[in-house]
Amino acid sequence: MLSDRIYRSEIDRERNQEINVLSTLAEYLVGEFDNRAQAIESPIWFVHLRLWQRRVKLFTEDSFTIFAEQSNVLKLDQPYRQRLLRLQETAGAITVQYYQFKDPSLVRGAGQHPELLEGLSESEIERLPGCVLQVSESAGRFIAAAPPETCCKFSLQGTVIQVSLGFEAMRDRFLSYDKGINPETQQAIWGALMGAYEFEKLRSYE
Repeated sequence: MLSDRIYRSEIDRERNQEINVLSTLAEYLVGEFDNRAQAIESPIWFVHLRLWQRRVKLFTEDSFTIFAEQSNVLKLDQPYRQRLLRLQETAGAITVQYYQFKDPSLVRGAGQHPELLEGLSESEIERLPGCVLQVSESAGRFIAAAPPETCCKFSLQGTVIQVSLGFEAMRDRFLSYDKGINPETQQAIWGALMGAYEFEKLRSYE
């Protein structure tokens, strides 16, 4: 029936729009970033960092998945905070689910050496249940924030870690609001203590 074809066409159109939005967000996130200008202006509060975010071939049936790690510019051979971000449309909403690596040493340095990510499998990662963000978009700016009453807390190599997550992504800029939280006092102890880390995109990756 004509009404059925119109309905299916509308569903397909909405689905294509969702895929396009996810694709754009992934495009904005992927690349090599640097906060040099901010670190020069406020060296006491902001360390000069290099951030790498690369696409990986996981959950490709319904998601875009991105590997991220960062390093102090003075110690580029000592990257840290290896993690995965899975971008997905669920029930009409865009979410970013975080994963950790069971053995981060296997992918350490993959920001600069992406061949380390080849053959990465789901058995090597672990979903972090409370570490999820909801994404809104306006005028080419994506804002990812934690839903109310969520808590990103997990164990890594025997240590309990709690993190407050959040970011904003634009075509050429990435703002990170990530902070480490003391699980006992709930005080922020590292990260974006004085506002977002403001990264400029140095180069894009395909």
